Amino acid sequence: MYPGRIASRPIHQGKIVDLRLDTVRFPDGSTGELEMIRHSGAAGVVPVLGNLGEGDPEVLLIHQYRYAADGFVWEIPAGRPSRQGEPWAECAQRELGEETGFRAGVLRPLTTIHTTPGFTDERIHIFLGADLTPGNHARDLDEFMEVRPTRFSVALEMVRDGTISDAKTISGLLYAAVFVLAS
Repeated sequence: MYPGRIASRPIHQGKIVDLRLDTVRFPDGSTGELEMIRHSGAAGVVPVLGNLGEGDPEVLLIHQYRYAADGFVWEIPAGRPSRQGEPWAECAQRELGEETGFRAGVLRPLTTIHTTPGFTDERIHIFLGADLTPGNHARDLDEFMEVRPTRFSVALEMVRDGTISDAKTISGLLYAAVFVLAS
């Protein structure tokens, strides 16, 4: 019998995460306890203005205050499902609209990442958004952000020089650069 959860004890149930103490069986058959943060997962969008594959399109980045990061962070729009079972593409489209005011005419799945597999089951499903049409944003009261259209080449330089440090944003931008825009 390998590996897996044998038992799980709740420690804290919050609005965004649940902390549990899991008893697990490891690959060698031994058992141990691990702290696990359970998370609903999220969807993010690399929103591209202009035509894909033509020149140096702009990408919509958000400059958002993040308490855990002790300041503002450059990110792609992203967020958690609004209800259990919400399809990831629907979640991505909703978050794009809420945070930027734009809607994607084309929403293409790129990749799914494990954010921190050492202690959480959180996965973020990343999409490419194109054929954007403007509308009105509908941010939450605790969301403090500014939308900034940025040339794709500049966004990639921001990854290179460390200005962009958010993992989902780095993953989405690099994936789009290598597997979408370069092909």
